[in-house]
Amino acid sequence: MPRRRRRSRVSALEGGREEEAPPEAAAVPSALLTSSQQTEAAAEQILLRGIFEIGRGSCDVVLSDQALRWRPIQPERPTGDSKYDMLCKEEFIELKDVFSVKLKRRCSVKQQRSGTLLGITLFICLKKEQNKLKDSTLDLINLSEDHCDIWFRQLKKILTGFSNRPKSLKILLNPQSHKKEAIQVYDEKVEPLLKLAGIKTDVIRSTNVLAHSLHGISHVVTATLHIIMGHIQLVDVCTFSTTNKLLRFGFSAMFGFGGRTLALAEKCRWMSPSHRRDFAVMKALAKLKPEDCEISFLPFKSSEDVQERRAQGSPKSDCNDQWQMIQGQFLNVSIMAIPCLCSVAPRGLAPNTRLNNGSMALIIARNTSRPEFIKHLKRYASVKNQFNFPFVETYTVAEVIVHPRNNSSRYSPEEEEEPHETASENSFPWNVDGDLMEVTSEVHVRLHPRLISLYGGSTEEINDSKVTCNCL
Repeated sequence: MPRRRRRSRVSALEGGREEEAPPEAAAVPSALLTSSQQTEAAAEQILLRGIFEIGRGSCDVVLSDQALRWRPIQPERPTGDSKYDMLCKEEFIELKDVFSVKLKRRCSVKQQRSGTLLGITLFICLKKEQNKLKDSTLDLINLSEDHCDIWFRQLKKILTGFSNRPKSLKILLNPQSHKKEAIQVYDEKVEPLLKLAGIKTDVIRSTNVLAHSLHGISHVVTATLHIIMGHIQLVDVCTFSTTNKLLRFGFSAMFGFGGRTLALAEKCRWMSPSHRRDFAVMKALAKLKPEDCEISFLPFKSSEDVQERRAQGSPKSDCNDQWQMIQGQFLNVSIMAIPCLCSVAPRGLAPNTRLNNGSMALIIARNTSRPEFIKHLKRYASVKNQFNFPFVETYTVAEVIVHPRNNSSRYSPEEEEEPHETASENSFPWNVDGDLMEVTSEVHVRLHPRLISLYGGSTEEINDSKVTCNCL
């Protein structure tokens, strides 16, 4: 049964005049609706109906609590005319895809705040291929102030009702990213959309390694629209700790080659980001050496175990958990709670994990020759399986402890011009979410399933296009 509504003013079709809707009826009398519109009205709460010019023609427009529908007003023609039927085809947009509504006015140079009313503009979020989002507009042209005011207020009320959409944000912006053009990109592409949606912002210059994995694509407008539309993703988070001491939270980590490469790059901040990365990779490969360490891990159990740990809020280990241990010489150890999509790994550094499946990917590259290790690295940039090597092992885990058995990460003066080029004395370099973390002892990594909520979309469509790494 339709909900009882308070008395409201709506625009009827005849001449654009306004009439009172009876309190016991929907906002639009059923006599004014076509048979198809009456069917839709049974499923949706019809709020307003009126005439607007859309495109280059007048349209019969109906606003419900779920969608905006319109049909061109055409002169009567014989039934069965396919061309006529196409012209009269109904179009619609779902209101959940609308992120802002504004009164459209023609303003001169002297009229900075108000001008001649032209109608209403809806700002819409459209989904394109490969997870990309795009903003678009729909103009509803009508010169009546009263008519547009009623529609504008009703549309604003509906948009305000989407409680999952943010009203204020703290923006993390890395000024060094995108060839140091991040601030300009934010000012030109991101901030205008946020202002349009009425979102207040507090901007910090920082970094965010999650963007690509959250959205499935490196596209600033897509990331902004996911925020504006309130698309929420629950994401697994890791804690990194030593004995009784929490070091930090994170989503991905690399020890060995990945840590050494970042430590080298941090010493070359005077270079551009791309040159710094390439130089660090080449130098780390030239000085490639394994880490002698012991790795203990708790294998990931069943989905029932995930539900149990979610209910507890954090992973729980007891005496019945079967920890496993491997030891030896390892070139690289990766621990990933998210897929870690990036430009040089379009399928992800850990393509078999997800944002919130309650597990981590443990990827181990044992000691091998430099050419074979380079082949493994190159596979990340293709659609081939980067783990299909005899020296690479993968595990699905809930906890990991990495215990170095000697301090091989330090370089001696004979090996390098600078004695401790890749890490501080008596410490091991870790790459955690692109930040350097130097640790002097073992590191315990625990997974906390679905611990935080972040703005982002579904990444079901993985981009399998080839991306070549110019440094290899």
